[in-house]
Amino acid sequence: MNIGIVCYPTFGGSGVVATELGKALAQRGHKVHFITYSQPVRLDFFNENVFYHEVYVPTYPLFQFPPYESALASKMVDIVQNEKLDVLHVHYAIPHASAAYLAKQILRSRGITVPVVTTLHGTDITLVGKDASYEPVVTFSINESDGVTAVSADLRRETYEYFPVERKIEVIPNFIDLKRFKKQDKSHFRAAIAPEGEKLLIHTSNFRAVKRVEDVLRIFCGVRKVIPAKLLLVGDGPDRSRMEKLARDLDCQRDVRFLGKLEAVEEVLSVGDLFLMPSENESFGLAALEAMACEMPVVSTNAGGIPELNVDGVTGTLSNIGDIDDMVKNALYVLDDANLPRFKAAARARAEEFAVDNIVPLYEACYERAAQLALSVR
Repeated sequence: MNIGIVCYPTFGGSGVVATELGKALAQRGHKVHFITYSQPVRLDFFNENVFYHEVYVPTYPLFQFPPYESALASKMVDIVQNEKLDVLHVHYAIPHASAAYLAKQILRSRGITVPVVTTLHGTDITLVGKDASYEPVVTFSINESDGVTAVSADLRRETYEYFPVERKIEVIPNFIDLKRFKKQDKSHFRAAIAPEGEKLLIHTSNFRAVKRVEDVLRIFCGVRKVIPAKLLLVGDGPDRSRMEKLARDLDCQRDVRFLGKLEAVEEVLSVGDLFLMPSENESFGLAALEAMACEMPVVSTNAGGIPELNVDGVTGTLSNIGDIDDMVKNALYVLDDANLPRFKAAARARAEEFAVDNIVPLYEACYERAAQLALSVR
């Protein structure tokens, strides 16, 4: 197939999933055309089946805000028409789904039919999409899509609960490249970080309020009072400076390292013993899946779609949002040398269920169904 993928090109989960999906599709022989305003950060390899098309947004004094949605729709029309795309797959509803609807109508006026598949990733439904400024457009765009997927059953439930959506939503979970995300021999790095054999706890995120990084620090401090431990924080965002101050206030800064954004995050995950995810909401928990693939059990909240990935008592533990005492207790239980090997093995085994080769065929089948539906209503 000739597939167009529209996504945000940033480090966020939806952009990462979209890019990795495109790369996997290309390796399976499909031609994949990325359409976005800059090259996706994970689009870091050469493949003869991968193409990138930049959306140029002209600026004029008249526009206080550049009209990206219109420029995106025009670019979609251009690429579908000239590259003979078989399907448009848009990730994150706002504004990609509405731009795709506009492009589809323009193409229809030219005698061209292209199916649109929309994948919902989380905050496009649970946060941004609920805003009264966007809700009618989000609802309409979902209903006008030829295929709709969500990354977890919980996100599907929320979509039906908050939006008058009539389309069937198929759950296709996020996936993992097990060739990349696996435990590597980084003993020299671990020895430098934890020279006395301390347990290594890790958290990765974009340091926003919903990730509750403050809870990460407080959980770590609770663990550190009982056993020697170090904490590695990977990522950056609006809460970072406040977290650096909090680490000093809690007097644990000597055992906490802020590593910033890292592309090769799997190298850090390879040295960890436990992954912390105390999020207020996660549609799926891609960061946790990456950690599990590197044999790290997860202490997390039971929010959103996390329980669909992290099996309580098997691959890690689940706690209520904000229950730091319970997460400290659970972390100490998992980190006990009598328990840790079992949790590590189970985490890796669970991650293998989400291998890219298990999930990508579900998208291929979704594309075929969307194409049949688009042709039936032409």
